[in-house]
Amino acid sequence: MKKTKLGLLLLSFIAVFAMVAGSFAPVVHAAGEKVYEIGTDETFAPFEFQNKDGELVGIDMDILKAIAKDQDFKYKVKPLGFNAAVQALSSNQVDGVIAGMSITDERKQKFDFSDPYFESGVVMAIKKGDDAISSYKDLKGKKVAVKTGTEGYAFADANKDKYGYTLVPFDDSASMYADVRTGNSAACFDDYPVLAYGVKQGNGLDIVTDKEKGNSYGFAVNKGQNQELLTKFSAGLANIKASGEYKKIVDTYIGSNEAQKSFWDILVESMPALLLGLWYTIKLTLISLVFAAILGLVFGFLKVSRNKLLRGIATVYVDIFRGIPLIVLAFFIYFGIPEAMGFKMDATVAAVITLSLNAGAYITEIIRGGIQAVDKGQMEAGRSLGLPYGKTMLKIILPQAVRVMIPSFINQFVITLKDTSIMSVIGLVELTQSGKIIIARTFESSTVWLIVAIMYLIVITALTKLSNVMERRVNND
Repeated sequence: MKKTKLGLLLLSFIAVFAMVAGSFAPVVHAAGEKVYEIGTDETFAPFEFQNKDGELVGIDMDILKAIAKDQDFKYKVKPLGFNAAVQALSSNQVDGVIAGMSITDERKQKFDFSDPYFESGVVMAIKKGDDAISSYKDLKGKKVAVKTGTEGYAFADANKDKYGYTLVPFDDSASMYADVRTGNSAACFDDYPVLAYGVKQGNGLDIVTDKEKGNSYGFAVNKGQNQELLTKFSAGLANIKASGEYKKIVDTYIGSNEAQKSFWDILVESMPALLLGLWYTIKLTLISLVFAAILGLVFGFLKVSRNKLLRGIATVYVDIFRGIPLIVLAFFIYFGIPEAMGFKMDATVAAVITLSLNAGAYITEIIRGGIQAVDKGQMEAGRSLGLPYGKTMLKIILPQAVRVMIPSFINQFVITLKDTSIMSVIGLVELTQSGKIIIARTFESSTVWLIVAIMYLIVITALTKLSNVMERRVNND
């Protein structure tokens, strides 16, 4: 019962901390004028993706820009990924979403949609040159790759029993296409414009079916909210269609064709974005570990306290934040708490809180283990000399414990650095997400992931060497 109360108290503390931190998030509303925050994907070419200069472009982005100019309103785009963007809209973290979002009866129950701005449809694609599959009937007993939350997923799911295949879900189109290219899945289903664009960019697939009649894409806001924005979007859409600008935008992306690029071309083109992502990864890791170290010190000392209540508080903290998967904790802090308490939180703030709480729990155990690794006679000797408990801990126990802790601290640094990749689910563009964004544009999965892996390897190897040097110096002192 006590642990339950302590757990509730700890979660309440997180909520207050998150709300205070969220209040320091960047303000995007200029004085006297409304600036709408629009959530979107960034790996859904040709509707939204980053070009080689790091600019977010695509059919959706150009349509939104044209409508905003026509209707004279300001906006700020928040690239989050499709699933995260929809959750951000539900929790009022953004005012609207434009991300190739199909208008369905189920979604209409929760969101209000604009007039349709694109008529889509589902097609099936297979690995280029694969003659074994030419229709849905050939999929029996095979695996089919799909992207979660899309019309292609809904179509594949509705017909899986009829044609006897199983689904393999992915969060982005590039990963789905790669699964088909490598032969893990026999085919994939996706929206026609997305697959057609990918084929022309050399994604290694061929479309083998006619387009199935599908749903329309629409701009979405929360049910009953931001109706003025919705009205402006539909009015602006009608105007740019009438002027011919809409057709010009669509024709710019559907049917474009780029030549295949070499490994070195991709390396040179991608390196600025990847280095920026790496820097953000390191910065996020360092900031999070500073807070994690503070939490670890506090709860670590509580863990070895002679007070049973304090030890219980530390135990609850460790049990909660080592027991909750990091991705679930990120969603809870970024989406759950703001929605429940009615405020907006910056994604970077949410990521720092998430990583700090998680790493802090592990550092707590590192500190506890280091202190308890020191022979109990050391404490007894210090006390027998008349030193108080705190001074004995500070002057005698901790210097010895640090020698034991150093390798574990460096190891936790490496783990937290790799854990930053999970924060891409709430829209942070660190090293892994930078790789996904480049793949969404180039469809060169193997090349880009090789470069990303090498970059992680270099950084982590350097940290390991640093750990060895520090350990030797401490032990030699």
